[in-house]
Amino acid sequence: MEDIRFSLYSPVVTGTPKVSGTAKTDTRTVEEDKPSFQDVLAETIRRSSDVNFSKHAVKRAAEHSIELNDDNLGRLNEGVKIASEKNLTEPLILVGGTAFLVNIPNNTVITAVDSSNMKGNVFTNIDGTVII
Repeated sequence: MEDIRFSLYSPVVTGTPKVSGTAKTDTRTVEEDKPSFQDVLAETIRRSSDVNFSKHAVKRAAEHSIELNDDNLGRLNEGVKIASEKNLTEPLILVGGTAFLVNIPNNTVITAVDSSNMKGNVFTNIDGTVII
């Protein structure tokens, strides 16, 4: 007796077919090749500053359009130097209208807050403030 299920119904095939002998095509768009604003900002900070920025700090700076030009980065570096001389470990450094929370032993900015988002914030676990 013949099984008629195979003659009436075609088998169900799942997954992607494997094709041999074909070259992969590049499906990336032009926009994927361009670096993001956050990547450009991180590279600018890396080149212009003695202090490092954590991924969180770069993200916050990009999200809130915090201006990190050579003048501000120079002032931030000066604030880090002063905090280090005073043996501070996690100071809040105020540069103009921007607040930077810095870990001095690691020489890293942990977070950045601009003046429009500073109202109502409480900075905890700091051991000093440097106003530049």
